[in-house]
Amino acid sequence: MSGLKYLQGYPEYLQAQALQMLQQGKLGAMLAEKYSGQHTIRTDKALYDYVLDLKNQAMRAAPRIHKVSFDNRLQVLHRALGLHRASSRVQGVRLRAHNEIRIAALFKDTPPEFLRMIVVHELAHLKEPLHDKAFYQLCLHMEPRYQQYEFDLRLYLTQRDFDQPGIDTSGIDQ
Repeated sequence: MSGLKYLQGYPEYLQAQALQMLQQGKLGAMLAEKYSGQHTIRTDKALYDYVLDLKNQAMRAAPRIHKVSFDNRLQVLHRALGLHRASSRVQGVRLRAHNEIRIAALFKDTPPEFLRMIVVHELAHLKEPLHDKAFYQLCLHMEPRYQQYEFDLRLYLTQRDFDQPGIDTSGIDQ
């Protein structure tokens, strides 16, 4: 199952089911039925407002976010769907912190659940830098269906790669 790069951490039986659905042409239809809506967030300003709203609902004490944007340079191939960056600078006698979140531009055209999942993921990094138990508990606190959305996003990305001409899918076992 080496060709299912987005599902490599999942059990073999799930990978086999996903591969079977992909080969039968059922995976895309299943995802389209399950996630039929599309969000209206298209600009960096709208994304910033969306992220800030989520942060204020679940993480009021988290550090301030200075910038949020869609980033065309983030590519799935580089294993980055979103990035968070925290930097500190000394200005005189003060230490200034600057937090930034960048979301891959492909999320402009995904169902709202996938955008929410990636935003929750990046917000969780404001408090928990590592992907450990505390990190995933925080993600689940902000979005109770986080794990399902993450798995379905991985299926979506697998289907997307399979559909795109020029993407090498020869590594997918036939």
